[in-house]
Amino acid sequence: MSVTVRLSLQRSLAVPRLQGRRRLHPYTTPSTGEPEKITEKDEKLVPEDPPLPLLQRPLGVKDRPLPIVKTWADTREELMDQHTRLEQRHHLVKEATKGYFTDLNATRRHGGKTWIAPTVMIREDKALYFPNIVGSSLDKKRNQHTTDLCQGRVSVISMLNTRMSEIHVNGFVSPTNARFLSNPLYRYVQVNLQENLLKSFLVSLFLSSIAKTVPPELHPTYLVSSQNMEFVREQLGMVNKHVGYVYLVDENLKIRWAGCADAKIEETNALQQCTGILLNRLEKKPPVATSS
Repeated sequence: MSVTVRLSLQRSLAVPRLQGRRRLHPYTTPSTGEPEKITEKDEKLVPEDPPLPLLQRPLGVKDRPLPIVKTWADTREELMDQHTRLEQRHHLVKEATKGYFTDLNATRRHGGKTWIAPTVMIREDKALYFPNIVGSSLDKKRNQHTTDLCQGRVSVISMLNTRMSEIHVNGFVSPTNARFLSNPLYRYVQVNLQENLLKSFLVSLFLSSIAKTVPPELHPTYLVSSQNMEFVREQLGMVNKHVGYVYLVDENLKIRWAGCADAKIEETNALQQCTGILLNRLEKKPPVATSS
């Protein structure tokens, strides 16, 4: 077969080029080139975040807190306790398997929220204690203990770490503070917890700026703390360092209610109602007699 005949055959069998052919969108049908409609069946195939569970257990520590800083003797005694060592070892192994950005990535699901606050209080006989946290107050720049601040009062304690956590806790406590802040038996405590030494140092440099954003009447109960909370985070439900946590603590330092991350309307209302119930009960209690 000659070269001329072969070329003519190839030209006759070749598919003609489409003039002005437009590029199809990845979600268009090949036949019409129109955008493909997403059906209800397709929407069901899109994975959704599982619904958040209610808080399943009381939060806190078993031992009643004391307004003292742990000494080396106390730490040595804990290290000698086999049960304490096993719990700390289990926690460290669990933390070692987490990535550096695990907490930050978790904020993409439900905004970092891991449980829904209950609509009722935790029973007093089942409730656990809020641990003692020591920090420097905004007014006197000296160390204060949460145990001293909350003993004998109904307290709402907010745990802050980032600007996002401040927004979270304000969503919970604003209506409660507006209603009860004038009550002498109510106390609102904010703990700006900076466990990282560098961040703690930077925050200490900007205390005057923080003081301008906090109402003056709340300066005595605003604490800046660098206390290591590593081994009580799980017990307090503080599993994400980027979100805010709120605890309702009764006059006996027991956690009766808790919330985390973005506040839902029913959670905000629950905190206000539970705080009012505790205050009513405390007001009806007879005053404790003191020895002369």
